[in-house]
Amino acid sequence: MSTDKPLILISNDDSIASKGIKVLTEVMSEIGDVVVVAPDSHQSGMGHAITLGTPLRVSKSLRLGPEIEAYKCSGTPADCIKFGKHFILKERKIDLVVSGINHGSNSSISVIYSGTMSAAIEAALEGIPAIGFSLCDFSADADFDHIRAYVKNIAQKVIEEGLPTGLALNVNFPAKTDQPIAGVKIARQAIAVFRETFEERRDPYGKPYYWMDGFLQNNDNNGGTDEDALKENFISIVPVKFDLTDYQAIEQLKSWNL
Repeated sequence: MSTDKPLILISNDDSIASKGIKVLTEVMSEIGDVVVVAPDSHQSGMGHAITLGTPLRVSKSLRLGPEIEAYKCSGTPADCIKFGKHFILKERKIDLVVSGINHGSNSSISVIYSGTMSAAIEAALEGIPAIGFSLCDFSADADFDHIRAYVKNIAQKVIEEGLPTGLALNVNFPAKTDQPIAGVKIARQAIAVFRETFEERRDPYGKPYYWMDGFLQNNDNNGGTDEDALKENFISIVPVKFDLTDYQAIEQLKSWNL
């Protein structure tokens, strides 16, 4: 590895076999030295889970080509970042962590459930500048060509300018259409919620199991959200942090005289 290039740690939640992480690795290789530590299987919706009760299995992978230092991990995206920093790269300073490119949106409330964003937020917990990239296209063969230049530019800006300690960027891209991307908007997270439904099914032995479905209910009409930006074919960038404290509620709770 070169010593004068930024060191970039890459992960995701769609697994090391996904097209999105292949594209992200190709783009990041243009600006820095890359090391990939990614789940060996699909980990979407795992949030910030970490593996405690079972051993982690990590081995080298050639899925991204013989020239890329890559590892597949049996754990979650957060596990991958922890292992990458504290074991594989424990003697080196990581300049940037990038996660993705996720197949599907991670806008609005999805940031809470997203393994993609949890990898980025785990890096932010460690004081490393981090970005989670997502494309609003769930297809396994999604087209990423229209966002490659944006991914590179955003990553370079973060390396050059830095981020406040504890901050990660949640970047969502519109799916490719016949219209060019309208631009970039710095946005806030839409206040929305998933409304789940559960379909009861039967396995071959007649025993019931349940399949979760649902939809995003977004009643946030105050403007300036990531959902608004994406609907207008803009890239949305939301700065996020792990401090979930509602500071305005502190004084109210103090007045309870508990």
